[in-house]
Amino acid sequence: MKAVVITGIGQLEVTEVPDPKAGPREVVVDVSACGLCGTDLHILQGEFAPTLPVIPGHEFAGVIVEIGKDVTEVAVGDRVAVDPSLYCHECRMCRLGRNNLCERWNAIGVSVSGGAAEFAVAPVANCVKLPEHVRTEDAALIEPLSCAVRGYDILRSQLASRVLIYGSGTMGLMMLQLGKLTGAASIEMVDINTDRLATAKQLGVTATATTADELDRPKGWDVVIDATGNERAIQDGLGRVAKGGTFLQFGVSDYSARATIEPYKIYNQEITITGSMAVLHSFERAADLFATGVLDPNIFISDRLPLDDYAAAIDQFKAGEGRKIQVLP
Repeated sequence: MKAVVITGIGQLEVTEVPDPKAGPREVVVDVSACGLCGTDLHILQGEFAPTLPVIPGHEFAGVIVEIGKDVTEVAVGDRVAVDPSLYCHECRMCRLGRNNLCERWNAIGVSVSGGAAEFAVAPVANCVKLPEHVRTEDAALIEPLSCAVRGYDILRSQLASRVLIYGSGTMGLMMLQLGKLTGAASIEMVDINTDRLATAKQLGVTATATTADELDRPKGWDVVIDATGNERAIQDGLGRVAKGGTFLQFGVSDYSARATIEPYKIYNQEITITGSMAVLHSFERAADLFATGVLDPNIFISDRLPLDDYAAAIDQFKAGEGRKIQVLP
């Protein structure tokens, strides 16, 4: 089969690799679409993936073409979205129900072969069948949506919160959409990319700006979400949290990123600083939300490119052009 292989730091190729085979409790998925994510850039930089080479692609959906001998839950021909998370279920974190913090954490498309290929293998437990009205290619959005659902699980948002989001890329826009569902009183968004801010306006954001200084909120926001991973945005956002508020580190930063906190202010104003790591008990809920039309795929997916153009898709993603970019094997 044809697949993208990250062969080394900064190096990738589209090449032929052996077709995957399903284990007893696994399925083989004919990949319909695979989304690009900031995590893919980190893997290309030599972060996250424990070893290279690896086939990337942790946001994908497709049609089952092979099932393992012990699989009864799905059948050949079923259309599925795939949760990429792989847990050991044995370590302390798993036993505490914090599987996303598994001490042996792995993921399809990160540490094992993923969906940037014609075919991909997944445990049957990680597959969610799609309803008839959901287009298979669109369902690759369910994985990033499940990360956003997890983010709001962490926030435990109260009604009428005032929310500030840094970054209007795919994840920031998803946090915007879910923020409206949680009953936020206002959601404002900061980004230096005015084209992306235009999409936020289309989705009903309260206000947009290229810097938070342009927004009229002198006492800060109840919830500040970084969806950029950018060191400067994070530093700025930490200083925008209102008394009793929460800062959520949602964007994935480089390993080397650093920010300065003010311990006295955190103590004196009871500010919470927290993070949200990928998916946890949120994939099925995201699939249910997606089926209700919580996201418009025609707005969120800006580009669909052939698998052979994966390198060009990565370059476009790096340049901040478009929104969700998918490759179609």
